[in-house]
Amino acid sequence: MRPILMKGHERPLTFLKYNREGDLLFSCAKDHTPTVWFADNGERLGTYRGHNGAVWCCDVSRDSMRLITGSADQSAKLWNVQTGAQLFSFNFDSPARAVDFAVGDKLAVITTDPFMELPSSIHVKRIARDPSEQTGESVLTIKGPQGRINKAVWGPLNRTIISAGEDAVVRIWDSETGKLLEESDKETGHQKTITSLSKSEDSSHFLTGSLDKSAKLWDARSLTLIKAYVTERPVNAVAMSPLLDHVVIGGGQDASHVTTTDRRAGKFEAKFFHKARYLFFMFLYILQEEIGGVKGHFGPINALAFNPDGRRFVSVTCVKMRGSGCITLTPIISLSRCSSGPYYDGEFLCGLVTYNDIRDQPDDEQHRNVNHPLPGESFASLK
Repeated sequence: MRPILMKGHERPLTFLKYNREGDLLFSCAKDHTPTVWFADNGERLGTYRGHNGAVWCCDVSRDSMRLITGSADQSAKLWNVQTGAQLFSFNFDSPARAVDFAVGDKLAVITTDPFMELPSSIHVKRIARDPSEQTGESVLTIKGPQGRINKAVWGPLNRTIISAGEDAVVRIWDSETGKLLEESDKETGHQKTITSLSKSEDSSHFLTGSLDKSAKLWDARSLTLIKAYVTERPVNAVAMSPLLDHVVIGGGQDASHVTTTDRRAGKFEAKFFHKARYLFFMFLYILQEEIGGVKGHFGPINALAFNPDGRRFVSVTCVKMRGSGCITLTPIISLSRCSSGPYYDGEFLCGLVTYNDIRDQPDDEQHRNVNHPLPGESFASLK
């Protein structure tokens, strides 16, 4: 099947987010204009116009009615997903970086960057059911650490907020008092900037990626390090499958530092790892095993997202080519045994998203090869 080329963004993409049903895909970019697409065929449904700076992050409510975006124009905005109308703008004195709706969509966490003499901060906003009653007041403001907070998400039952950023430290905060509950140490934690954070479907654990060429899996309550995934490239993006015990990690050397056109030089590929979970008397064991990769990117991978059905994922990279941006949807054609790992050697363009679909084998064969791969087997094959 030929890749589907999706054109819409004029600048590099920064973030991707599926809605809960998995039928809508939201993309953010440096061109100021968040965009929504049909996830199945790549049709662009519309854009959300109102920001005047790069849009770094977004999140969509559980009922897919509202979208929240964070931008370098020092604002975070609420949107009506269906109409594209701007419902409210939270204005700050520094760029807004990360946004995340709480479970229930009654609260949202927004982080702001350090700017001039202002420190990085975490803001908790109450989200009104009626947009006409929305206010910009913060329920809680936490003065952050030195450096930018790149990611912040809600912990289990909305009781905590998990943050990570430039100082390479993961922190867990009490969402009511703002008290610091846990923070990672230098021995078990990352050594360089944390670029990405993805939590599990049940919020019990989360995955972080760092420029120190590693990704780490953490317990969301105790901040116990569960597993470390070491790669040979800086990690810019991570994602966890909501269906299978798989994680995908992407990154690569910055394109400006690559002096050859060979994609292998910058290590622009997404790596798959297997995590086998065994629960016994409340004991969680994670088995690390690299099971494949997706080649073909001609630039660092900047964002990753799994479809909520667990059978598809998207990846974003950007290469300067004719000065335009585009998104490419590429399906995984079949599942089969493969000892060397699944790879796709396609051509990719600027602002690319690779869309991979795992769904063509019968259920019994799919269960055999994906959920329970034999030693030395990969879970999928790209042809």
